[in-house]
Order: sequence, then C-alpha cells, then structure tokens
Amino acid sequence: MVGRHSIVLRRVAKEYRRDAFRIPVLVDLDLTVAEGEFLALMGPSGSGKTTLLNLIAGLDRATSGELAVNGRDLGGLSESELTRWRADNVGFIFQLYNLIPVLTAFENVELPLLLTHLSKRRRRENVMTALRIVGLAGREDHYPRQLSGGQEQRVAIARAIVTDPYLIVADEPTGDLDRQSAGEILDLLEQLNREFQKTIVMVTHDPLAARRASRILHLDKGQLVDDVVAERLGAAS
Repeated sequence: MVGRHSIVLRRVAKEYRRDAFRIPVLVDLDLTVAEGEFLALMGPSGSGKTTLLNLIAGLDRATSGELAVNGRDLGGLSESELTRWRADNVGFIFQLYNLIPVLTAFENVELPLLLTHLSKRRRRENVMTALRIVGLAGREDHYPRQLSGGQEQRVAIARAIVTDPYLIVADEPTGDLDRQSAGEILDLLEQLNREFQKTIVMVTHDPLAARRASRILHLDKGQLVDDVVAERLGAAS
C-alpha cells in the first residue's frame, strides 16, 4: 500500500522533439518514494536527473507513463490545476538562490504566501517561523546583498517551506557554496526531513551531499542503474 505522501512513477518516459528527431531523456522509468524519505539522485550530466526532478515537481510533463504524487495523477491535471497543485504542495530549492535583490529576507520569504488567502498577520507569523527554522531570526530586514551565500540559500529554503509543503525538491542546493556553508545547508535539509517529516528529493553531483540522504539512486542515460541505501553521515565525513 503506497503512503498518501508517496511518489509513484510507472513506465515513465520523457522525450523532446527537435525537428524530425526524437531525443529520449527518461526511458520506461519505475520509481517509488516513500512518505518522509530523503532521496538523492546522482548521475552524469545529461543522465536525466533534473528532468526527473521537474516531472516529480510538476514543472514538466511526462511523454508517457503514470506519475502520481500524494495520490494525485499529475498527468490528469490541467495547466491551471498543475500550477495550483505546485503552489500548495511543493517547495523548490535551486543552486542559484533566485532571491529578488530589492526585497528583504522577510519579503522574499513572504512571496509564495501572497498567492494565498492568509491575512497579513498570519503571513507574518508563517514567515517568521520559517526564518527561525533556518536560523535567520533577526535577519528578516536584511537584503540579499547583506547576507553571505549560505545565508541567502537559507532564505531560499525558508521561502520553500513557508507554505508548509509536504514535498521539497532541491536541484544542486549546495553547488554554489563553500564546503562549510554546504555542510550547514545539508544539516538543515536533514533537520527538515527528520524533525518535520518532509519528503525530499535532491539532485546532486556531490557524493558527500548525497550521503546525507536515506537513499541514493543513480541515473544513466535516462534509466536507474542501481539503488544504494546510504548511511547518514555527519558533516565532517
């Protein structure tokens, strides 16, 4: 029995068309991610990692196959329904922080809440809670230029969790950070997974980052090539 918050892919394929050519990216892929799992996706460039992440997050659509997240068949949703589903269910973390430089940390984190019906007071409570969770209480009035790279990524993570999504997708979240800052961000992702039971799917090229996950999957030429249960290692590993 698949859990309510599980991700299920059955014979999923993704291809792009260029003129008369078909370019396969994912090939008959089967995958199940359990509720509360922290999954790392690894593989060479062009292996399909980010494409798979985008399908799971509802940013792209499969060419064929079945893909369900939290019991919802994403292939059956209209574009407007898919947009609403993403806003309600998925938090996004990217290698580049994508913060708006003219907005404070508070205002950047608040952005997803402006699409909701929450009152201004509730929005403030949610933003301050998210900033506290990522260790930036007291920095809400700082602009991105006044923060370090690690702090900017923390703001981005706060923005990702402010709507309390059950699924967090992270694409190379430590790729632009030094080793110490990267370790702190990975500590935070582990905390979100362990203490808040967030399901996390992370794409990374970094073996040390991947080893923070509870499971590592390797993609090659659009197919899963193995499934390794990883030991959780400390930041010093």
